[in-house]
Amino acid sequence: MLREPHERPSPFGRRDALRLVVAAFLIAAALAAGVASDLTTARPSYASGTIAQSVIRAPRAASIPDPTATKQAQDAAAAAVAPQYDFSQSRADNLASLQVSSLQTDLIPVDDAFRAGKTADARNAALQAALPALATGPMAILEGLDPARWPAVEQAAVQLLGDGERREIHSVAEIPTVVAGQMPAGLSQSEQQLVTALVSPLVTVNSSVSATLTQQAQDRARADPANDRQDTLQAGQVIVDQGHLITEQDMVQVRFFGLDKSTVGWGNAAAWILLGTVVAALLLGWLWRFRPEYWHRSPTLLLVGLIFVVSVLAVKLPGGRAWLPYLVPTAASGMLLTLLLDSGVGIVMVALLAVLAGPVSGSSIEQSAYVFLGGFAGILAIRKGERQHFFVQAGLAVAVADIAVVGAFELLGLHDITGMLQLGAAAIGGALIATVITLGSFSLLGNLFGILTPSQLLELANPSQPLLRRLLIETPGTYHHSLMVGNLAERAASAIGADPLLARAAAYYHDIGKLANPLAFIENQASGENIHDQLEPEDSATILKQHVADGIDLAYKARLPKPLIAFIPQHHGTAIMGSVYGRAREAAAQPFGGQETRAGKAAADAVDQRPFRHGGPKPQSREAAILMLSDGVEASVRSLSSRDEATIRVMVSQIIQERLSDGQLNECDLTIRDLENIREAFVGQLLGMYHQRIAYPQNKVVELESRREKGLG
Repeated sequence: MLREPHERPSPFGRRDALRLVVAAFLIAAALAAGVASDLTTARPSYASGTIAQSVIRAPRAASIPDPTATKQAQDAAAAAVAPQYDFSQSRADNLASLQVSSLQTDLIPVDDAFRAGKTADARNAALQAALPALATGPMAILEGLDPARWPAVEQAAVQLLGDGERREIHSVAEIPTVVAGQMPAGLSQSEQQLVTALVSPLVTVNSSVSATLTQQAQDRARADPANDRQDTLQAGQVIVDQGHLITEQDMVQVRFFGLDKSTVGWGNAAAWILLGTVVAALLLGWLWRFRPEYWHRSPTLLLVGLIFVVSVLAVKLPGGRAWLPYLVPTAASGMLLTLLLDSGVGIVMVALLAVLAGPVSGSSIEQSAYVFLGGFAGILAIRKGERQHFFVQAGLAVAVADIAVVGAFELLGLHDITGMLQLGAAAIGGALIATVITLGSFSLLGNLFGILTPSQLLELANPSQPLLRRLLIETPGTYHHSLMVGNLAERAASAIGADPLLARAAAYYHDIGKLANPLAFIENQASGENIHDQLEPEDSATILKQHVADGIDLAYKARLPKPLIAFIPQHHGTAIMGSVYGRAREAAAQPFGGQETRAGKAAADAVDQRPFRHGGPKPQSREAAILMLSDGVEASVRSLSSRDEATIRVMVSQIIQERLSDGQLNECDLTIRDLENIREAFVGQLLGMYHQRIAYPQNKVVELESRREKGLG
């Protein structure tokens, strides 16, 4: 029965492990070569005031102290500190006690003046003598004061002086405010004026500016962590772009990352090896899971590994430089694999290279997008490379995609106009190099690794090829049959998305073994006599099967590509030779009255099929299966006496059903839908090949003459 495409027939085995070890060794060698660039000890020429010769990027995300901005913040904080004073509460208390005692001493004569028994004039004279410095206004208030109110006024003055002197006073200008703020309650306005006049001369400044305390406060303000300033950089962020002046602030960041030191990048090397190992493992796993036909073919696996190794080195070596990574022709890897294998392998390759390209360039998303989108555009445009203009259009597609990526990131503000122009020029150069590499190497790689390329197939399908010339001259019937089979195979392959050029070329060479014994095959027997009529069925089968072995020998002598040689045994598979086997059955049943009798049928069924089957193998690819069906259909339809549409359709369906029932299509990736499309393609092509024509009058004359000559003979 048919199996689904990419169905794995067996689990991971010993041979798979051997392939994995070999592939892993090659990849490890590539990674080791890539690590060499990380272990360089060359000292960078970075200095303040010089021009950066390449882009300097942050190797990792970090918050870097900014000493310049931090000093500015510290100076601003220190300048904002107010002058500090040397006020001491104990000293203020002592001073207040002294001043209160002095006031109480000065007011003793006033107490005596207010004692009873003195006339107003005597009291006033005593007051003026007791307080000669008191101003006229307050003195008038004192002289007019009710003697009974003096004790309250005196107590208020003493209290006010003590409380006021205990407060911190920086200057004389603050004294009125201090006095007014400490005024006791319960006094009239005039009494308050009198108290103020008595106390104010005695209140003194008790605090002065201290240079030491001020400096200490400023130092504390500078040391505040809130003044610390930092620059936050992301991994891959540009510190200094190529061609820009390196400032002292830039050098702070450069020194922080140690980019100015000649150190060995062990961390980078380890990260590269780890990431590369993961990528390589995924590539190998994808091949094992989805492309077993490539995984189990050592040359093909070696080809994928070689392209991977070279591409990885190409991505790694210029990493971290300004525009050089944009010149690397990574798109060539995807285009080459698409031409030599298929687009799926190419897409996986460019995707994994894009994963590696980002970290190599400093975790740049732009570089990853550049590698993947450019490679993907090349894969879309290259097709199968049958014509040289396909390579040109693929190169243009790569250039357009890469320039679009550069332009998009320029709009995001990552490049200036000059940088965009430089990278755009590098993108065009990279696309041109990728095109040249692909055009110049895909045929060479195909020959080295045994992979058929379109150019090889076109050359092999040229009628001037020596083997095809021999077929035409020595076996014209076989040659014509091969051409018809090629037409059928090409149309059927196109109908199901297989390779039509491969199917046609294989059809041209599938019967070259008949050159060894042309007359053993009916299409080359011009006389109409079939030599097999005189041979035993077993002998006929041996002769007919021999053309497969002879074809393989001739193909190797002619140095045909091995993939093309594989079609020679597969075009018959292990199918039974129906006509010869039928003769053997008839011969076995003849002594028992023929196959119509029960005994005759039993004898016929007892005939061993093995001598009458081809040696195989069965078709391993869609193109080989198409060739088998085309070969059977062309021979069967040619034998029909009537070739109308209904007859042709029935015959085509019968041939396909016979091969399907016989298990000949079990090892190829054909589906039921593919078989239906192949059937319709065969019918359409055969109707075109055997279309009816108008019977011309001269045809009748020729037929009559032919009959007359035969009668005379």
